[in-house]
Amino acid sequence: MYKIQYLNKISPAGTTRFGENYETGEAVQNADAIMVRSASMHEIELPKELLAIARAGAGVNNIPLDKCSEQGVVVFNTPGANANAVKELVLCALLLTSRKVVPGIEWCKTLSGDDVAKQIEKGKSQFVGPEIAGKKLGVIGLGAIGILVANAANSLGMEVYGYDPFLSVDAAWGLSRSIVHARSLDEIWANCDYITIHVPQTPDTKGMIGAEALEKAKDGVRVLNFARGGLVDTGAMLAAVKSGKVAAYATDFPAPEMIGVENIIAVPHLGASTPESEDNCARMAADELKDYLENGNICNSVNMPAVSMPRESSERICILHRNVPNTISKFSGKVASLGINIENMQSKSRKDYAYTILDVTGVVTQQAVEELSSLEEVIRARVIR
Repeated sequence: MYKIQYLNKISPAGTTRFGENYETGEAVQNADAIMVRSASMHEIELPKELLAIARAGAGVNNIPLDKCSEQGVVVFNTPGANANAVKELVLCALLLTSRKVVPGIEWCKTLSGDDVAKQIEKGKSQFVGPEIAGKKLGVIGLGAIGILVANAANSLGMEVYGYDPFLSVDAAWGLSRSIVHARSLDEIWANCDYITIHVPQTPDTKGMIGAEALEKAKDGVRVLNFARGGLVDTGAMLAAVKSGKVAAYATDFPAPEMIGVENIIAVPHLGASTPESEDNCARMAADELKDYLENGNICNSVNMPAVSMPRESSERICILHRNVPNTISKFSGKVASLGINIENMQSKSRKDYAYTILDVTGVVTQQAVEELSSLEEVIRARVIR
């Protein structure tokens, strides 16, 4: 029986995927796994039994990744599950930053009297804005969302520049051949009338759209941030908007100083707020947890390597360990000394950590697991039957 704790309300599209071998709910204690959306876990004491955390979404800023790695807790996210929802909101923001629709609507609310139509005809010129067709859009980050945005904008008649030094082969296959491959960020700043960012927030990317980048951008550029608030330097963006360097800024993560500022469109984190997105994320998160708990397979982890192997025996040993030389030979020697034969194995590393799956014949006793766990390099070992 596996125990799954929910830290947020999770869509039934995901929770119903757990069968009779699972105890689930918000009140579950000593959980084997946790499903979470936006709840912060940084102050939570992780149960010693905890094997995995699945974030029903892409961002994992609310999860203490370093602590999880040290305790052998695999953290999953659901890349691409909310991509279409975010893409649609970005397309909406492209139009809103151009056509001054929001200020126009707010102005209409102030009108009254029998001559509203005349007032509208007289006053509408203050809300004139350009069309997006024929304009240049720079897409920084060509992951699941960035590719959808680039392709959709291209189909709307925009000339799209895409920049991603880490573009994967699979991602490249999904990118329209019409997208211009920018070789540097400077190419984006210099050429694009609109810029949208779709990268994770890391120490390297925090504040990447700041004073220096904005200074290089075209005058009157329109900037969109529907990825993470910290990617844009708030002070630099406010100054650029007020000076007119940036004609409009739309963000799903408005800082307090941005609320009510002219030419800043503050959206209340609606990127993934669709029923379809929540269902997709919940399904993917549940499936990732089930496959790891029941088979030891890791897919879409943000802190551990991806390792997946078909089951070839009734006994499977799963070992999370440090990425140091000669570790695999130690495992092999220890298993052999315990009278266990390895039928198949896979091992991969990711920076300081590694993960090894051993399909074996012979009974793996609790003592065998404890002896493997006692090896200096091992963070956590378990057997799946």
